Amino acid sequence: MKKILTGIALSIAFLYGAVDINSADVKELTTIKGIGEKKAKAIIEYRKRECFKKPEDLMKIKGISEKTFEKIKKDIKVGKCSSHKSKKTKQSK
Repeated sequence: MKKILTGIALSIAFLYGAVDINSADVKELTTIKGIGEKKAKAIIEYRKRECFKKPEDLMKIKGISEKTFEKIKKDIKVGKCSSHKSKKTKQSK
């Protein structure tokens, strides 16, 4: 059953294009080849503190090396940031 659900999720990701690392949930992030649940959760924890400003920021996550990034960079995008920290920063300007 898990393999079927993973296949469906991968198909959906393929149809809709790159995964937005600033808004994707664990399920969406795990559709990226090489990103498991542990790394997906680390991505979400990171963006709670700081938004991803560029795709390369993903390498700040433990376990995502330059080699891994090169393999997945076509599958990710950086959309609008919605973290609380960034909203406070924008409001104080």
